[in-house]
Amino acid sequence: MLTPDNPTIRTSGPGYDVVRLVAELRRGVRGVVGDDPGMRALYAADGSNYRAVPDVVVVPADVDDLATAVAVIAAAGAPVVMRGGGTSMAGNAIGGVVVDVSRHLNRILDIDAESRTAVVEPGVVLTDLLAAARSSGLAFGADPSSASRATIGGMIANNACGAHSVAWGTTADNLRSLDVILADGTRLTVDAGAQTGSPGMWADVPGGLVGASGVPGARAGMQGGDVLGLRAAYAGRPGREGELHRAMQAFVDRNELLVRRRFGRFTRQISGYALHRLLPEYGYNVAGLLSGSEGGLAATVQATVALTPLPKAKVLCVLGFGDSITSADCVPIVLRHGPLTMESINIDLVERLPAEVRDAAVRAGLPDGKAWLLVEMGGEDEVLAARAAQTMLDELHDSGSPATASLVTDPRAQAVLWRCRTDAAGLATRRADGAEAWGGWEDAAVPPERLGAYLRGLDELLGRHGLSGASYGHFGEGCMHMRIDFDLLSRGGIATYRHFVEQSTDLVVELGGSVSGEHGDGRARGELLSRMYGADGVRLFPELKEIWDPAGVMNPGMIVEPPPLDLAIRHDGPAKDRRLPTIFAYPDDEHDFAQAQRRCVGIGKCRQSSGGVMCPSYQVTREEKHSTRGRAHLLWEMLQGDLITDGWRSTEVRDGLDLCLSCKGCLSDCPVNVDMATYKAEFTQHHYARRPWARPLSHWSMGWLPLWARLAAPMPGLANRFARLRLTKRLGGIAPERDIPPFADQPFTTWFAKRAQTPREPSSAAESHTPAPARGAAERGRGRVVLWSDTFTDRLAPEIGRAAVEVLEAAGFEVVVPDKRVCCGLTWISTGQLKNARRVLNRSLEVLAPYLADGTPIVGVEPSCTAAIRHDAPDLIADNPLADKAAKSVRTFAEFLVDSGWEPPQVGGEALVQTHCHQHAVLGFDADRRLMSAAGIDATIPDSGCCGLAGNFGFERDHYAVSKAIGERVLLPAVRSLPEATAVLADGFSCRTQIAQGTPRQAHHLAEILAQALKS
Repeated sequence: MLTPDNPTIRTSGPGYDVVRLVAELRRGVRGVVGDDPGMRALYAADGSNYRAVPDVVVVPADVDDLATAVAVIAAAGAPVVMRGGGTSMAGNAIGGVVVDVSRHLNRILDIDAESRTAVVEPGVVLTDLLAAARSSGLAFGADPSSASRATIGGMIANNACGAHSVAWGTTADNLRSLDVILADGTRLTVDAGAQTGSPGMWADVPGGLVGASGVPGARAGMQGGDVLGLRAAYAGRPGREGELHRAMQAFVDRNELLVRRRFGRFTRQISGYALHRLLPEYGYNVAGLLSGSEGGLAATVQATVALTPLPKAKVLCVLGFGDSITSADCVPIVLRHGPLTMESINIDLVERLPAEVRDAAVRAGLPDGKAWLLVEMGGEDEVLAARAAQTMLDELHDSGSPATASLVTDPRAQAVLWRCRTDAAGLATRRADGAEAWGGWEDAAVPPERLGAYLRGLDELLGRHGLSGASYGHFGEGCMHMRIDFDLLSRGGIATYRHFVEQSTDLVVELGGSVSGEHGDGRARGELLSRMYGADGVRLFPELKEIWDPAGVMNPGMIVEPPPLDLAIRHDGPAKDRRLPTIFAYPDDEHDFAQAQRRCVGIGKCRQSSGGVMCPSYQVTREEKHSTRGRAHLLWEMLQGDLITDGWRSTEVRDGLDLCLSCKGCLSDCPVNVDMATYKAEFTQHHYARRPWARPLSHWSMGWLPLWARLAAPMPGLANRFARLRLTKRLGGIAPERDIPPFADQPFTTWFAKRAQTPREPSSAAESHTPAPARGAAERGRGRVVLWSDTFTDRLAPEIGRAAVEVLEAAGFEVVVPDKRVCCGLTWISTGQLKNARRVLNRSLEVLAPYLADGTPIVGVEPSCTAAIRHDAPDLIADNPLADKAAKSVRTFAEFLVDSGWEPPQVGGEALVQTHCHQHAVLGFDADRRLMSAAGIDATIPDSGCCGLAGNFGFERDHYAVSKAIGERVLLPAVRSLPEATAVLADGFSCRTQIAQGTPRQAHHLAEILAQALKS
């Protein structure tokens, strides 16, 4: 629990004994009950600015386990803090006893296409529900940008909304019933009242779906008698359930006038309890009341939700403006045409997108401007949808609006543009100059017709306080999200934060708005409710909570008796001042390891189960500590030092990092570019410093692979026989199930040296494929290129090096291989032996110095090694100017050939292509796509993420099961199901090895495929 004097240190809560509570939970709960520092550190923060270390964390095994846990915790007088994806930006689900329902309570129990409903457990992730409903042409109406990790239980707690709420309503509008448990153990079901259900709320109109009632949230088809009958039926129920309803009905009758005046005035008035849902015109909607109550009244154990029919066709109209205020002024005009969405982004966010995404967005149809509205229109077919969009554009033009516009119909182009919006929450946490920005005032909403006035007033307040922020949001409902460059690292900066938020609240209230438009009040805004509702309005909240939760144990401090909004800011602690000496330079974080850890703001995109690479181990374990966010929280707590107290020697952090594959997926997939592979290497270096005996055996066997490969070169056969022995595997920490790849009889560098000494006639098929004079070169007349002879290519897969030479020479280049060995140090980096890696890299760059001096390009054929030169080397040996030169000179095999303008031979046919994680994260894959397309290869790139082997990871004894599970998630079954005629391409050595050892197929490098085509 928090205390004002020590806001981040755990104490025993008043009235309950933590030790006794843990013992009782372990007796009654079958799931995990954790009170160790590592477990509590994982859950001490969420997606907000706050830190509150929980006393205990419970991960129930199923719904019955959840009910037991809630009853035991509440009976002990401890705070029951329900948690889903932990993505709250308001600090709604930290502290107390955290109950994580996301791990096991994630079943979709039923989807009924006829009634358009689904029955789900609270831990179901929204994208899983959307995928299950899509086959029936249905969707859940509320779809926040965090859909890939937001759980239905968390969405209910905060009344989440999302992009389509302008047409399909909020979570509360899409509930049919909730099964809940009260603090006293009572189980009951509450429903959405005397209403026809959420789909009935929305009527089809040309171009979209709009509310069928003039009252926000009210459904058509209600009758006053229905409501009276329903109330009477509820009040007549026996026991605690009937008592609860009688008390609620008396409460709303007693306060009806005040509730009608203050609550439910527009759709995004999410702050406080939704008391208006109990009014007759809302049908006595108790489920709607609980939605947005932030777990402060009851715990959801199951939900029946309404599903919305999807439009048969959608088009995306992108409107460009000179600024956000101008875009806001056109909102009322667009709303008249019933859009499905109306979302805003601005130039600040677009400029922070990865260059390839930004360029793709422009190609997809992003028009000129500095602020954009993404307006989606629906219809029975694409023609009608486009016609509805054009009608809207015509009226907008007639109004004198300066908007530029593009109409996007291609679903792939639409997806690129939507990524600009969905990644906004993470992108906004860094300004364009790298300065940090934070939430805290990211969720206010006003009636849409007043949005322009709100933005003007907000700009004036930002200027007055010397602040700036990147904005995005749901302009169709007057809700704007933003991250502001508050200084949350000093007391003076936090004081400015408070003053700004208070004045912004007054502005919002003056415009009839709400301090929360969908994220909930939590710690960030709970204190502001008195300014919004007044003393008489706020008085109603504890009165209602007393009815549901007399003991006050259900998530206390949310809405009722909230803590000060500037208490327990997680950045204002020892961590920010702890400047640890590091091996990596962290140039993008002001050379500060602590600032690097602040990159993770907890939005939890790493908890997604599909799409991209991040985070492979979480995708199979679904445990928080195996997510990128979980690992970042552990590292932050290590710096904080009051919970995890042994710094670099921490076993909690070591264990949390253990299943990190160092795949670098987070470097590109995380919106704020958390680089957990680098952080893991840094931690591992210091953790085992001066303790070489403590290192895992695999660090010696595989971390030193380049050395063993060199020693094996004179007698590869003997070395291979030795490597196959079970004893060798045991001594090397290698999984017995793994086959160790054999060393080649002849290394690539040996082959190349002998080839250079042997006079050759230019008569081979490869050499005869000379670029035509029109393409500007004779054979090998286009200059030199250095082929980086990495250890994997040189000693384990020399056939790839030979193929690369043939293709590069066919493209007209003279291939040079350094006569001294070079190595990127990757195996030492991934095993956290950074001082060795530095020595190896420095020595290798000295070998390359003459080529770097004359600008000779370097081509890498192994993606992981190429990525190490481009990304790791400048950070690891920042004091060596050759590192930057090498990073700028190195190209992937495909990049170099595409940039050269070479026309490849026609290969044709279909291929399944596995992209190496480091290529995905650091190098990009566009050049490979273009080269394969030019060669006539019909490439399919599955959403497989990491192959699971990831260098040394998948060979290690303790990681084999996870490695195999990651491969079996998508990649290996996809390969096994391929027709024999379909080729399998994988440029990464690890990927090819995982495929070879998990399927009957052999994967090939793109260079091999092209070289074979040249020969044939």
